[in-house]
Amino acid sequence: MMLNLSKEELLLQAWNYYDIIIVAVFSIGITLFVSKSLKRRVVIAEKGGIPGRLGLPFLGETFSFLSATNSTRGCYDFVRLRRQWYGKWFKTRLFGKIHVFVPTTVGAKTIFSNDFVQFNKGYVKSMADAVGEKSLLCVPHESHKRIRRLLADPFSMNSLSMFVKKFDKMLCERLDKLAARKSFVVLDFSMRLTFDAMCNMLMSITELSLLRDIERDCTSVSNAMLSFPFMIPGTRYYKGIKARKRLMKTFGEMIMRRRSGRESHEDFLQSMLQRDSYPPNEKLSDTEIMDNLLTLIVAGQTTTAAALMWSVKFLDDNREAQDRLREEQLSISRNKPEGALLTLEDLNSMSYGSKVVKETLRMSNVLLWFPRIALNDCTIEGIEIKKGWHANIDATCIHYDPDLFKHPMHFNPARFDEMQKPYSYIPFGSGPRTCLGMNMAKVTMLIFLHRLTSGYTWKVDDPDTCLEKKAHIPRLRSGCPITLEPLKSGN
Repeated sequence: MMLNLSKEELLLQAWNYYDIIIVAVFSIGITLFVSKSLKRRVVIAEKGGIPGRLGLPFLGETFSFLSATNSTRGCYDFVRLRRQWYGKWFKTRLFGKIHVFVPTTVGAKTIFSNDFVQFNKGYVKSMADAVGEKSLLCVPHESHKRIRRLLADPFSMNSLSMFVKKFDKMLCERLDKLAARKSFVVLDFSMRLTFDAMCNMLMSITELSLLRDIERDCTSVSNAMLSFPFMIPGTRYYKGIKARKRLMKTFGEMIMRRRSGRESHEDFLQSMLQRDSYPPNEKLSDTEIMDNLLTLIVAGQTTTAAALMWSVKFLDDNREAQDRLREEQLSISRNKPEGALLTLEDLNSMSYGSKVVKETLRMSNVLLWFPRIALNDCTIEGIEIKKGWHANIDATCIHYDPDLFKHPMHFNPARFDEMQKPYSYIPFGSGPRTCLGMNMAKVTMLIFLHRLTSGYTWKVDDPDTCLEKKAHIPRLRSGCPITLEPLKSGN
């Protein structure tokens, strides 16, 4: 069938598939240019400089980066390969910007502790366009502190306590339905579960058709976050920006109905609208509310769902850890009335469960690195960073450093019996930009692991370790399909 396509149609098909090729001949030219340079892989840096290759102006190594993203090895393969060439520290040019990958705890401390002073958040244009310029991820220092403070309510201990019971009830109901079917894909299940939970908490949305419409558009926005920022029909960026516009319209209409009194709920959105009469520094504008609703949903769903999937995979591969976790969770269940929902106090008693969560986050690295932009020329461990360069705190490299974690590729929750070196464990970042949803993510994972291990056993049906293509968060291509079996009484 492909033989019947015209040249123009073939080019369009290539663009839709890779989302990175504008003209086939141009791409081949870039490939030839890079291949001629491969003999000079190790670049000798000047004193205080950083080895690496910047390539052509603007383009740099963007094609190589997106090629890795489009492979089943994931975008971090781009970083891993260059470390083999240049050593731990290296620089590159992506999307027109120079990036330095910072691989040490000293570097992480220097950058995190100087957020807003010497460094600011850095994102590629497509990511900022997708979530919005008023998103907490993108706003400048003067706005960040105010927006973060006002967004904090859903993540307070009081709100989390209510969330625990709501999420536990939702999870139990869905697991009961799945148990009859037995086999399902964990990633699909966790994506839907976390999405519905976030929408319920933030906006009290429970209508199935509306949830699915919003979910489809949020998925398109998420897919656009790592793409070429060109509005060409059919590309991931184009679809994501169109989806964002539809979401902004949906959120705007929701706000209008609430302001008119036609709707009212006890949720995050209502708490924001109740501040309409407050001084400007004590409220969010409608644009700020909508951009951050989208940010909280996309960030909360994709990262947490991926972590849930990895926890199932890691525990299946490590039966000793799974058995120890099940023993702890069954002990908690036996001390509660039959059918009782979990409480925040129950979660606080999950000592080993908390270590399983920590080890899952260390190994899965759902946030591969933390991008920052240098606001001035500076030096980190004798390495010169120029103003305007992106300094990426490489959490993956730090989490896999054998000098920090013995046998780093082995899933071992017990390693957290001991105190870790400062800045060696940074799945949520650190400093003033520490992930706002950190505690909610931990709570969600603990509830999921409790219900899974205390009520069921499972077997992963597909051992394939290849990663999903075009994903900015590492996820198994298979989604981790499992067969679920109710736990036999007496266990």
